[in-house]
Amino acid sequence: MDNSLLIENQVNFSWNFLNYPIYTVSAKPKENIESNKCAILLIHGFGASTDHWRFNIPVLSNQYEVHAIDLLGFGKSPKPEDVDYSGSLWKDQVIAYVKEKINKPTIIVGNSLGGYAALAAAAELNELSAGVILLNAAGYFSEEKTIKKNMFQTSLETVAGIFLKNIVLQRLIFENMRNPKNIKKTLNQVYVDKKNVDEFLVNSIRNPSLDYGAFNVFRSVFNPSGPQGEPLDKLFSKLESPLLLLWGSKDPWMNTPRKRDLYKNFTPKNTTEIILDAGHCPHDEIPDQVNKHILDWVDSI
Repeated sequence: MDNSLLIENQVNFSWNFLNYPIYTVSAKPKENIESNKCAILLIHGFGASTDHWRFNIPVLSNQYEVHAIDLLGFGKSPKPEDVDYSGSLWKDQVIAYVKEKINKPTIIVGNSLGGYAALAAAAELNELSAGVILLNAAGYFSEEKTIKKNMFQTSLETVAGIFLKNIVLQRLIFENMRNPKNIKKTLNQVYVDKKNVDEFLVNSIRNPSLDYGAFNVFRSVFNPSGPQGEPLDKLFSKLESPLLLLWGSKDPWMNTPRKRDLYKNFTPKNTTEIILDAGHCPHDEIPDQVNKHILDWVDSI
């Protein structure tokens, strides 16, 4: 599929966050939209970028004002070495963008790491949060953290010590991960339908990893202590806007039975859950279905 045909009404621009030029895109319907309609903001996952919404922006923007941003450290955004990469950083980035560039109620859609940022931001945006859509979001529950600490604290501390001290090991892992063949292999493991695991997608992940500072972002995120943020259960308890969970049911990373049970226990009452026959990135794997579910849900709230 020719991706250049899919972004006809898209505008690319730079927005300042912490004095860094953040890469963003936006698209609006060709016809004037109702002023009271909400906007939609798309947040990518680890290693991805605005390019990962290639099949979603053109369709969603036929009816709504749509925005997408490259999180600091990813995509075409800078990868500074003096930044503490964390869930809190990306939450603050999303909040700032909604307030400064959109400035009206916004549906925040996030995949994987971007799902965590979307939820954390929406929990603090109050009246500017019109809703949250999570596509196989990353993050942990308090219960999981306690179990891990009790069972594996010693081994984690040992692994963390080795990882932090052995920069050669870190570099070898990083080089292995950004090898185009390995990027495609990993994507094939988490996409059920592999037709969209194409050269465009592989390059959209590979090219930013060649930027200065990309290795430091990798080190921060894959440090065993991780880019910590608030547990999902605490964020859900603060969320006042509606929530849609779009689960790729065959995701080997995020969609475990235990994780799904915790979601059922802690998500708010105004939650809708839809199960999809897809992997970790359903928005790119089965975009037609995901676009329809997003538009139907947004129209209904």
